[in-house]
Formats: sequence, C-alpha cells, structure tokens
Amino acid sequence: MLSDFESLQPGDCVIQNAANSGVGQAVIQIAATRGIHTINIVRDRPDLHKLTERLKSLGADHVITEDTLRKPEMKELFKKVPRPRLALNCVGGKSATELLRHLQKGGTMVTYGGMSKQPVAVPVSALIFKDVKLRGFWVTQWKRDHAHDREKVQAMISALCQLFLQGKLSAPASTEVPFRDYQTAVQDSMKPFVSAKQILVM
Repeated sequence: MLSDFESLQPGDCVIQNAANSGVGQAVIQIAATRGIHTINIVRDRPDLHKLTERLKSLGADHVITEDTLRKPEMKELFKKVPRPRLALNCVGGKSATELLRHLQKGGTMVTYGGMSKQPVAVPVSALIFKDVKLRGFWVTQWKRDHAHDREKVQAMISALCQLFLQGKLSAPASTEVPFRDYQTAVQDSMKPFVSAKQILVM
C-alpha cells in the first residue's frame, strides 16, 4: 500500500487510522526505513501514553487520538510535517472523513478495512477542490493480480525479509496461549484496547 498508490519520497507524509493494528505497526516501521513521516491515529484510552511510546519506538513520528484529528491543533502539526499524500483507512465512518480532510491536494485515500462498520462519507469539497482519489485494497485480489509477476512478488518478500533480518521490522506484540485455554484467548481478544495478538500453541 505504501508503494502502489502514490510515489512517496523521503520527506513525504502518510496518515493512517487504526495505527496500533498489525498493519498499522508495519506501515510505521516500513515508512521509517524510507524516510517517510507518519501521522498515526488511535482511539483514546487509559494507557494512551504507553501506546504512544510503543508506536514511537517503532518509528512513528506523531501519534494522536481521533478527537485531536478534529481539532485546530492539526494546523500546528502541519507546520512540522507536510500534509499527507497518502491516507490509509481501516476504520471508515467519521474517521475516514477526517483523514480525507487532511490530505493534500490530489492525495489518495486507500481503504483496506471497515472496523467501524460505517460507510465512508466523502465531502463534495474534497472531490471538487482537492481532487482527492479514493482507492481500495484487498490483499487477496492483489495476489491474484500479480500472480503472473513472480519477480515483483519475490522482490517484495525479499525486501521485507531483509528488514526483519536488519531488525527494522518486527511482528506485532503477541501472547502465546496453550490451545486447551482457547476460551481465555478468545475472551482476551475481545477486550477493549488490547493490541497484543492471541496465538494458540498446539
């Protein structure tokens, strides 16, 4: 998603919601290796400071809440980083609308999830005056579309493996749970504001 929709250069900026998700954490780390700034949106929570520090340790430039995204403070933020050329939307609803508001003219928003189960509402002004582009991403379809281009797929996998080996890309935090305790894992995964993945061990 960082490569297929906009030709991002060092110094450019990406904004994303659900930044503490597995995809969000990967975006932060990969963008950091390319010199791309990230503005990362998360829901407010009791341990916000702890989450912010964890995402910044991965390479996040800015971590803000959904509420802050709607406030005048964003003008101050854009004095430090350029407006994003690319927005990554995994939430939908009002969150997606706010991402669109902050895109630079001609920018692109890519939707790859809909956690809020709300439709993406697009302000007419964003289309007329900013000429933003709306795209979708589904990894299964991406694989189908590139099934004939094995070199491109292998190059991508190789690049990601190199980042892992160099310690520049890591998997999301996880908790290993014996399979016999699967009910505990399911319950823990349903708790609010839990970022750790539950891995069942056979």
